[in-house]
Amino acid sequence: MTAAARVLELLVERGETLAVAESLTGGLVAAELTSVPGASHSFRGSVTAYATPLKRDVLGVDGVLLAERGAVDPEVARQMAAGVRRVLGADWGIATTGVAGPEPQDGKAVGTVYVAVSGPDAVENMAELRLNGGRADIRKESVRSVLKLLSAELGRNASAQDTEQNGGN
Repeated sequence: MTAAARVLELLVERGETLAVAESLTGGLVAAELTSVPGASHSFRGSVTAYATPLKRDVLGVDGVLLAERGAVDPEVARQMAAGVRRVLGADWGIATTGVAGPEPQDGKAVGTVYVAVSGPDAVENMAELRLNGGRADIRKESVRSVLKLLSAELGRNASAQDTEQNGGN
């Protein structure tokens, strides 16, 4: 089972939805999710905010943060995930931002990527990646990594819910 199929299965089991905010992946996360039959049961949609002003204007990322640190930043990834969740009305939001190359951006080396998850009950997680390879490799690994991060959160969150439902044991 692919990471996308596993994530969608978990979301359907929980009756929850997902929205995606993408920068360097340019729609690849959404494409991976929608390649799974039945994705429409839990996938709400995506925003490909490739241009920095869209991160601010559409996703609500803090303009001062973008001006001071640039778009390739862990807090930008976190705010993108929270923003897409809010804008598209989803239970979960995930985001990718980084440098796929060929040149560095915002003072960050090629292969610097941040992926983030925002979910119910103030769940937030972010991972910093240092990826090798060409542009296509970096983008592909970014997709895999953000789906893996979400899958881990869904699994962790499900365990906590099971414990609560079973009297804390």
